[in-house]
Amino acid sequence: MPPANTPTTYVATPTVRLDGQDNERMSSLITSMVMNEQEGGLSSLELRLSNSASLSNGRVEYAFDDTNLLDFGKPIIIGAGDSSSPVEIFRGNVTGLEGIFDQEAPPELILLAEDSLQKLRWKRRTKVYDDMSLSDIAQAIASDHGLTAQVDLSADFGTQVQLNETDLGFLRRLLNRADADLQIVDTTIQISTRANVQRGTLQLTLGNELKSARVLADLAHQITKSTVKGWDVSGGQVMNGDGQENATGPGQGDLGGNTLQRAFNARTHHSCHHFTFNQTEVDTLATTVRNRRARRFLRVQGSTTGTPNLRVGTNVTLAGLGDLFSNTYYVTVARHLYDLTQGYRTEFEGQCAFLGRP
Repeated sequence: MPPANTPTTYVATPTVRLDGQDNERMSSLITSMVMNEQEGGLSSLELRLSNSASLSNGRVEYAFDDTNLLDFGKPIIIGAGDSSSPVEIFRGNVTGLEGIFDQEAPPELILLAEDSLQKLRWKRRTKVYDDMSLSDIAQAIASDHGLTAQVDLSADFGTQVQLNETDLGFLRRLLNRADADLQIVDTTIQISTRANVQRGTLQLTLGNELKSARVLADLAHQITKSTVKGWDVSGGQVMNGDGQENATGPGQGDLGGNTLQRAFNARTHHSCHHFTFNQTEVDTLATTVRNRRARRFLRVQGSTTGTPNLRVGTNVTLAGLGDLFSNTYYVTVARHLYDLTQGYRTEFEGQCAFLGRP
């Protein structure tokens, strides 16, 4: 047994499971990886591989020329972090294969994949959902694609029309109106209002895990009040909605609206281009507009050492950025990168509604 102070080796090469099996050849031949995820779901993967394999008899062959081993539609899972105990960061299916050939360099293969929301992206239709809640609509769409939906929202907009839209585009549009997000985990579509989303917490400190950060605090799109006007078809009357600032997300300090009021003046934003059916929908839209603008007061772009738990929906506390910008941010974009030069690293974008004060 080695001494307790023997240093351990951390190997951050991504791991690959293809068609349910660990694929050591593919893992060993990875030259770069880009995995993107964002609000609204549909994560994507680009895996660049050396397509040259040396055999025991001294011969060289194409490493991935057998469609029985690598083919379109094959399920693929990527693990990141310490390869001895990797954390799953991507699960999807192969959608593209690209070969790169150059007489002065070994052949390469680029594998493209998307998660299971690709099924919703590929289906386009026109359909009327008569007097169904958003939860029921989401359940129905998920079921059509052999998926399940886990829904945590109470918004009910009544009859909705999907007009020559993909199922994913239609679902995103409805959830945008309810200030909700969707992501997929395995075969379950997880839908929740932004106020209830928290996919873990992290703390990153500049000079340690946090390699760089760029933070913008911007009043250009901040407001102190939001209103929406609609028309009640059944009652034949005008509806007015006044948005509430009640889902500003993590963090603490001065809200953008308060800062705007102090620095300049009050600003009301009126939305008149939305088509609404009832008072609930008008109020929800007005509140969605106000909360979304509030949450975008501070926007951060950062990079860290490879952090597989840094995902969309994570609340990440950034330290070492001074009193104004050190705060807790909601991650809206996560990008996991690997190559043979810089190793494994993670880039992210996030939002915070609060400006810190000394």
